[in-house]
Amino acid sequence: MSASRRRGTTDELGPDEPERDGSDLLAALLDGMDAALCAFDADGRVTHWNREAERILGWAAAEAVGRHGFAGWAVRTADAAEVEERLMAAMHAPGRQVHEFALLTKDGGRVLVRTQSAAVRGADGKPAGVYCAFSEVHTQIDLERSIALSEALFEDASWGVVLVDADLRPAVVNAHAARALGVGRTAVLGRPLGELLAQGVEELESALTHVLAEGAPPAPSEIWVGVRTPEGEKRRCWRSGFLRLASPLAEQPVPLGVGWLFQDVTDSRQTDQEAAQLRFRTHQLYRAARAAAESEDPGEAATVHLDYALAGFADHALIDRVVTHGPEAGGEAPVRLVRVAATPSGAPGPTHLTGHAGIPVRYPEGHPALQCAGRAGSVRTGAGTAAAEDARGWATARQWPADTVHALCVALRSRGRTLGVVTFLRTSGRTRFERADVLYAEDVAARIAGALDLAELVAKIG
Repeated sequence: MSASRRRGTTDELGPDEPERDGSDLLAALLDGMDAALCAFDADGRVTHWNREAERILGWAAAEAVGRHGFAGWAVRTADAAEVEERLMAAMHAPGRQVHEFALLTKDGGRVLVRTQSAAVRGADGKPAGVYCAFSEVHTQIDLERSIALSEALFEDASWGVVLVDADLRPAVVNAHAARALGVGRTAVLGRPLGELLAQGVEELESALTHVLAEGAPPAPSEIWVGVRTPEGEKRRCWRSGFLRLASPLAEQPVPLGVGWLFQDVTDSRQTDQEAAQLRFRTHQLYRAARAAAESEDPGEAATVHLDYALAGFADHALIDRVVTHGPEAGGEAPVRLVRVAATPSGAPGPTHLTGHAGIPVRYPEGHPALQCAGRAGSVRTGAGTAAAEDARGWATARQWPADTVHALCVALRSRGRTLGVVTFLRTSGRTRFERADVLYAEDVAARIAGALDLAELVAKIG
């Protein structure tokens, strides 16, 4: 039965086709290797020689197979004994042996190669020969440099390195990038960028998508992101470079993902922004002083200072003056304010005084402007994270424009007296007032207070 089956199998192959013994598969594998490979039997004769070896040295397999060692054709005769001894020593040594030799090409040139040789064992387990894989030293060095660079980038680099796959998810991150993202190196893998960043995700994903489709941009770009951390969101500026990664083994370029390298430049960018802001505000104060000096009416000079201060600083501003009344029974008179100036709420234009008498404002008890006048100190407040409808109610209750979400009240002080309060208001398009904003507002308030004090003296004289 078994013989019948074997005969049937042979008949199916055809009368002139021998049974396959795997030699053609072995030849295809050897010829398809990226490294040059040759093999020697126990006597040192060449038994295998692939196409990469032919490419490097120029000797065809038919010319190489059957020769005894490399002497006289692939190695100088003077070096042949040493080369053969070192190669064949691998037959009795454990593991692989690495050597460097200068081999001869068919046209008489010399090529420095790095070899890896190991024993080939027969069916009985005894050494039956040696195989030797070799490549040009400069090619091997380039490969080793590439591997070393990759390992250094993902271990010791002082900037963030992230390998992003085609689905825009981190596939490999180095230690620096993991710290910047606020998670562990393994915890970040495979997670959408939106889970790691609260802001800047759209810009970053757009850049990654562009690199996958079009290639690397010509220059690094700076991206502001909000990193999610247990302590809350942290705003950072990352100077980023991108590289498209393609498989070197594919006939057509197949994108493997994007190499994203970034460096945190938040401190330097904030310093640059603060310096630019300070230059602008100093210039505005200078321009305001020049313009106010040309005003005949001191009250008009006060509004000039206010208008110049608003540029790039706030959306609305109010000036309220303190009015005094007689003392109430059992205590001091409460602070009362009247409105003397306000920026236009409709079309933009200059601020105008409403008159010296002013319009009384009925601020509720505990209003920030009343607090500011009562303690002669600045007060910052805001709607916080309230919803839009709640924020409008918050602003309306304080008699501010409905779109207000941040406020800063600064006392107007002159000659040791509190003359009133100037209130700067911001909408949701701006950030909350910071300490640097308070210092600038207090400088503006001092100039406004001086102008209003002078206007009061002129009115009394007149």
